[in-house]
Amino acid sequence: MFQTLALIHTSKVFLTVETMMQSIFAEVMPDVRLINIMDDSLLPDVMAEGRISTAVTRRMCAYVVAAEATGADAVLSLCSSLGPTINVARKLVSIPVIKIDDAHTEKAAREADCVGVMATVATTLPPTVALIREKAAAIKKQVEIHESLSSAAFEALMCGEKDKHDAMVEEAARALAPQVDVILFAQASMTRLAPQIEQATGRPVLTSPRLAIEYTKRVLDELKAKTQGAGR
Repeated sequence: MFQTLALIHTSKVFLTVETMMQSIFAEVMPDVRLINIMDDSLLPDVMAEGRISTAVTRRMCAYVVAAEATGADAVLSLCSSLGPTINVARKLVSIPVIKIDDAHTEKAAREADCVGVMATVATTLPPTVALIREKAAAIKKQVEIHESLSSAAFEALMCGEKDKHDAMVEEAARALAPQVDVILFAQASMTRLAPQIEQATGRPVLTSPRLAIEYTKRVLDELKAKTQGAGR
């Protein structure tokens, strides 16, 4: 019996990221059926208000509940900015609900004493930093965190100035690197820059897509093992 994973998307802007992630899904969990739930008004609403409203939280919760109703074995939310809504949604369903940032923030908390968190969208920073602190607290560890926000780089990217965006992110990374052990990208959309930033700074860069998918696969495997065990 195949398993089903529901993906919740909140933006159509980063199509290259979606394409990359689909290839990772095909590699890591080829036998898992994927259901895509898309609401591309959610992220713009959060960015416009600069916060997660009650209405946005309710909508995300509704999508998670709907995913369970479709028969999904688990849910993976692909939006960093809306991570806090998942804390609420998890209480409404009986299936695992995973944040795209769960895996790489946990890795950062476990393996580094000083983490640099980079973002180009302001709404992704607080949830990501909070998640690192949560993961560190779970293992009773103190982690120093330095934040780097390059809002102008995101504006350049939205204007089609990819090279300018990349140069601004690299400049910010070079400034951040001497203060930290590892750099963590708060947005999946920044993933393609990881090799460039590692080369420029000499620091390892943690990105969310592959780690999130590999973590989700482990969750699904554990669910399958429990189901098979119960059937014996």
